[in-house]
Amino acid sequence: MSATASEPHRWFQDYLDPGERLAEVLFGLIMVLTITLTAGLTVGHEPGAAREMLIAVIGGNIAWGIIDGGMYLMSALLDRGRHARLIRVIRNAPDEAAALVPIGRALNDTLIGLSPAEDRLRVYRDLRELALKTEPPTVRITRDDAMGAVASCLLVVLTTVPAVVPFLLMDDTRLALRTSNGLLLGLLFLVGFSWGQYASVNRWLAGLVFLAVGTVLVGVAIAFGG
Repeated sequence: MSATASEPHRWFQDYLDPGERLAEVLFGLIMVLTITLTAGLTVGHEPGAAREMLIAVIGGNIAWGIIDGGMYLMSALLDRGRHARLIRVIRNAPDEAAALVPIGRALNDTLIGLSPAEDRLRVYRDLRELALKTEPPTVRITRDDAMGAVASCLLVVLTTVPAVVPFLLMDDTRLALRTSNGLLLGLLFLVGFSWGQYASVNRWLAGLVFLAVGTVLVGVAIAFGG
């Protein structure tokens, strides 16, 4: 792959970790499927239904993407505020023992929390010394936060592409709807497959679980005339 072709992929990697990227795509797919499955009750039966569905898909995911970007910024501010608060608590602790308690709580779910007690204590003490020399960071939105919010929004919006393309290429709106849903289900499998890799579980099983949930949704819609 050329450097130019891989630049967008690297750009998303720069601002979102794998879990965040997969979550954004998953949320976008769920939103699109919710709209297309509901529209399946009228597409092919009512004039203009397909056009209204496409407007709902695009508009809904743009709105959801903006909301998700805003939530990303709020999460970034909360994380930065938590770090600043932890530094202040450590600096204001009356003694070393009191300062090590919040450090231990903060690192309990990390690799440090799984290490032997003497190793943990040494790390906690080093972090206390570092905190005593560090001013709490200013809680504000940074450029990376803003770019992460944009990346989150774009990933959600881009999930509309497989839903829209079949309607641009096919005259039969019901066939286009089936094709659109098939593409979305395939992407659900790929999201589950990728999620399994990063979650250290069976990738095929994870993909099939994601696909099964999507298939159930499609089956329910078809049973009701979709």
